[in-house]
Amino acid sequence: MTLTHPSQKRAVALAVAACALLLLPFWAADQYQLHLAALIAVYWVLIAGLNLVVGYTGQLSIGHVGLLSIGSYAFCILVGKWGLDAYTSTAVAGMLGGLCGLALGLPSLRLPGFYFAMATMAFALIVNEIILAQVDLTGGGIGLMGPLYPEPFDSPVGFYYLALLVSAFVTLLTWNLARSMWGRGLMAVRDNPVTAQSVGVPVFRAKLVVFVFSGVTAGVSGALFASLQSYITPETFVFDLSMFFFVCIIIGGRGSILGPLLGTVVLTALPEMVASLAKLGNFFYGLLLLLVVLLIPEGIGRMLEKVYEKFRPRKQQSVAITPELGRLESAIVAATAVAGHPDARNPGAALRAIDISKQFGGLVALDDVSITLTPGRVHGLIGPNGSGKTTMLNMLCGYYQPTKGTVNFRHKDIGNAPVQERARMGIARTFQKPRLVPDLTVLENVMLGAWQHSRAGFVDAAFGLPSVRAEDMRIRERATELLCGVGLGAVMHWRANLLDHAQQRFLEIARGLALGPQYILLDEPAGGLTGVEIDQLGTVIRTIRKAGVGVLLVEHHTDFVFRVCDDVTALNVGRMIRHGSPAEVRHDPEVIRVYLGA
Repeated sequence: MTLTHPSQKRAVALAVAACALLLLPFWAADQYQLHLAALIAVYWVLIAGLNLVVGYTGQLSIGHVGLLSIGSYAFCILVGKWGLDAYTSTAVAGMLGGLCGLALGLPSLRLPGFYFAMATMAFALIVNEIILAQVDLTGGGIGLMGPLYPEPFDSPVGFYYLALLVSAFVTLLTWNLARSMWGRGLMAVRDNPVTAQSVGVPVFRAKLVVFVFSGVTAGVSGALFASLQSYITPETFVFDLSMFFFVCIIIGGRGSILGPLLGTVVLTALPEMVASLAKLGNFFYGLLLLLVVLLIPEGIGRMLEKVYEKFRPRKQQSVAITPELGRLESAIVAATAVAGHPDARNPGAALRAIDISKQFGGLVALDDVSITLTPGRVHGLIGPNGSGKTTMLNMLCGYYQPTKGTVNFRHKDIGNAPVQERARMGIARTFQKPRLVPDLTVLENVMLGAWQHSRAGFVDAAFGLPSVRAEDMRIRERATELLCGVGLGAVMHWRANLLDHAQQRFLEIARGLALGPQYILLDEPAGGLTGVEIDQLGTVIRTIRKAGVGVLLVEHHTDFVFRVCDDVTALNVGRMIRHGSPAEVRHDPEVIRVYLGA
């Protein structure tokens, strides 16, 4: 039978790899090689969780050796001193690692990247000092014996299979997460937090949940590590080990499971098998990291993907944007229905900015401006550069809070509601410069827009429950309809960074519509488009209006604005100079003088 489908090839490769790992004890030359294989599996338990933190959310954690040591000492104390069974002690070590991850993450994950890295490093140093100080509990500098697991895992072969089983389970959890809505959200947090906020991803909570999960895997890894090492001391958990974990992920490549796994195998096995490299461990890691950064900055995982694509070439020529308006309208209605926004066409659902003023220091960006958006109508916002158009849009979306005035939605003041909350209310947006997640496909970018439609929690996604897979399939189908509707059906499986500018513009609109919004705010969507593409954009906007969604169009192409809008507001230096129908605004003397010209 010829294997043609990628999933078939992956299944065969996975089966071969599983057989090789299961049979390894029978062809290992000596006990040391088996010990080394078990060590790789133990390290991977920690690195798999850390990979979600570093590779998927982009947080530079370099102190996970502290969590490893906590798990190791907890296991030794619980089993060796308190007589608890090994399996329960492993679970407790994992829970303790998670609690410590929570305690560390709550105050530090709000810090910028470099400062967060320093906080994790300080945590590792503090843990080491506490271990040295608590002599009665930890043995201080003398250390503790690492208890063995009971039969059948008390032999080198048995422990290898135990470590292999745990590492395979953790790999499955991270694989499920990476392929779920959580994985897309984490990559958005890493590449563009502003984009993540705009679709409703709770950025801080997502970082914290993943960091706690990595603490759990580090604690479990610590328990296994203590048993494998037989004896642990504070010198066992040197800071170099933490850097080793970090380097494994960096050379493996962000946004990948296979890459960091290969990095773990190479960096663990090679120095141990080549004595000269073991003696120059830090030099070897530093040199390898430098070579990867210079030659393959995207990491081993991405390099393998490129090699695979090279042997499976696909033509990625320019593809014309051809909207299918019937499919677009039905897809918008379906997404809005799933979102469950009440009174979609009711004037009571109006979005109002009332007497809004916004100051940045001494600069007045908006001065007592009011604007009302209603469902099923297109409202244009025009004016010279610096007139406050994008500032008003950011006010409505929640990126800025007003200095004075209120933002009212469904008769409630939402002026202080965060961006994510407004996305959940049904307010979507695009940006002046398209903000996409480049490592996701076009389809996955649109699926990300449906974050609020996903009811799967982190644990549900990790275990890949059938309900999660069914929900993901439904979101995939709606995203496919939206992409075909805006004319990008032919490129839905491309990576987003392969699209041209016009395609990125339409992709952003599709992602905003996947949210199922009552309002979509478009920030200069016609910028950089050709005349034909602008006409296509006009048909898409009219279809959005027909589906009952309100549109705010911030745009410099005034002919386009007057052609597609029902209402127009003109601003100048932060003040409203005219509001009315397109014809009224177009012929207003003040609008002509300050913006349109003679």
